[in-house]
Amino acid sequence: LYRECWEVRKKTLGEHHPQTLHSINGIANALDDQGKYAESEALYRECWEMRKKTLGEDHPDTLDSIFNIACALDSQGKYAES
Repeated sequence: LYRECWEVRKKTLGEHHPQTLHSINGIANALDDQGKYAESEALYRECWEMRKKTLGEDHPDTLDSIFNIACALDSQGKYAES
């Protein structure tokens, strides 16, 4: 359902709309909850890059993306990167 929501939001709101980016983050959260840390990390990074461009580097949602990447790295045992 997260992916379906993401696709609809991309079509109706645009790829860089904050709600579309929120959908990407939701998919990454679901993957993280399933233990698919590498996949979640990749989506968190994609979301972070888009949020930086759309919202700015200091926006709370952009900062949440950085935190989510760090958590995914930590879950993979990549402690130095996190």
